[in-house]
Amino acid sequence: EVPVVESGGTLVQPGGSLRLSCAASGFTVDHLSIGWFRLAPGKEREGISCIDSSGGPTYYADSVKGRFTISRDDAANTVYLQMNSLKPEDTAVYYCAAARGCHYQMIDFHSWGQGTQVTVSS
Repeated sequence: EVPVVESGGTLVQPGGSLRLSCAASGFTVDHLSIGWFRLAPGKEREGISCIDSSGGPTYYADSVKGRFTISRDDAANTVYLQMNSLKPEDTAVYYCAAARGCHYQMIDFHSWGQGTQVTVSS
């Protein structure tokens, strides 16, 4: 069983918006920090956003700051990534994963899903 399922990725035109979902199963997210990452062809996996537990701080990579918003619904055991003003360079497979805190290194994140493909193209 995959611990988290990412969904919401699709083909969208530049300037468009998408909302990705990260639904956890088998564990509850309320005490964990959840991060969003992406992997684009020919590039290394990039951490783009993270939200700490209990309504804690949120963090964004410079590449998405001001365009993406991370949020969580602990009752639904789900974390979201609202993506606005999408650019072709946002094209990637997007993943979510859990950690004890957003300050942890990517290698310390666990419960990775299979990802959801976002393609930004006209």
